[in-house]
Amino acid sequence: MRVHLETLGCRLNEAELERWSRDFTASGCRITTDPADADLVVVNTCAVTQEAVRKSRKLVRRAQRANPHAKLVVSGCYASLDPLETEQALGVDLVIGNQMKDRLVEITRQKLDLHVMPEIATEPGENPLLARGRQRAFVKVQDGCRYRCTYCIITVARGDERSRPMDAIVDEINLLHAEGIQEVVLTGVHLGGYGSDRNSDLTTLITGVLERTAIPRLRLGSVEPWDLPDDFWRLFETPRFMPHLHLPLQSGSDTVLRRMARRCKTAEFARLVAEARRSIPGFNVTTDIIVGFPGETPSEWQESLAFVERVGFGHLHIFAYSPRAGTRAAVMPDQVDPDTKKQRSHEMHALGARLKRETLERFAGSTCEVLIEGKENGKQGAAGCWFGYTPHFLPVAIQADDTAALENRIMRVRLGQPNAEGNQLTGRLSDD
Repeated sequence: MRVHLETLGCRLNEAELERWSRDFTASGCRITTDPADADLVVVNTCAVTQEAVRKSRKLVRRAQRANPHAKLVVSGCYASLDPLETEQALGVDLVIGNQMKDRLVEITRQKLDLHVMPEIATEPGENPLLARGRQRAFVKVQDGCRYRCTYCIITVARGDERSRPMDAIVDEINLLHAEGIQEVVLTGVHLGGYGSDRNSDLTTLITGVLERTAIPRLRLGSVEPWDLPDDFWRLFETPRFMPHLHLPLQSGSDTVLRRMARRCKTAEFARLVAEARRSIPGFNVTTDIIVGFPGETPSEWQESLAFVERVGFGHLHIFAYSPRAGTRAAVMPDQVDPDTKKQRSHEMHALGARLKRETLERFAGSTCEVLIEGKENGKQGAAGCWFGYTPHFLPVAIQADDTAALENRIMRVRLGQPNAEGNQLTGRLSDD
């Protein structure tokens, strides 16, 4: 049984796809990168914006065209919001909602009567992650969210908060490390809410992972700023816990944040970032910004620009606001027109590019360990073609022997100036 997996959207979707890959392989299936070769195609969809919904439908239809004879299973947020519509309108064989997706492989085998080799017949040590060229793995630790930000449909699609047992998370990370993975990213819909249903919390989870695994590098996915406890920064005293956080801001205007039902004001956010940078040298903070939220006035927009510049983020994920049926923001008055959203998006992108270059320039001349992921853009036969990330999650193009065995290794790199585009650092392997 040959299985092809596709995903769209967040790191959590990516983590789920990787887990399905391991589960299908353990069941005797073979993962194929070509949908035309597959007996079964699984698509993990997204619904965070209307554009994500459109792309999800397009991804499903593309899978059908690539192999009309394969069984087609669809899961994820788009499929979960209206499973009957997804199954009937798109003509898929099986829709598995978010509440059941941890059992996707088991349910798929039962519902579609898949005949596969017994588990004992699979090759020992098969490694679907590294076969896909991955050095970093996303590990899902929880699902669902208790909050109701007015723009977000994902809390509806994902349901109540559910945390995985720490033992299961530790076992998965140890397995990934044994397979050659060098870096793990803990992910969830509401990552800071981990343990709310298990008498635990995120700090306890991170401490347990650092103590019970030897994974060289540990990161967090997106975590809400109000979820970080007072003693959180001490965790970064362990050098295996990487000095970078993605803290979603969404807007730099307090009145817009209030309409979004966000639980953190700009002053609190600024104090949090200042504490992180004071506690951990070179700490890198990246964020999300929504442009053109309903009612966003010119003065609120200028407040947002000014606050983003004042904080000095290392990278911005910028989204033009997209109304989602079923959310409070979709029916708010004073929806911002598309041309204004486009203009504001250009302004924020220009600011983000400048802040990123400034962040990179601060690291020029320093030496740090870089996880080398492979050849830069597939380049062959030229010096400077290796690519990787620093502990602070800064991209680096590394000058080194093209024939050296550097892929998936953590190497000390002397960082140079940013490249001409200002979107990554240059570097050379350090003599030490």
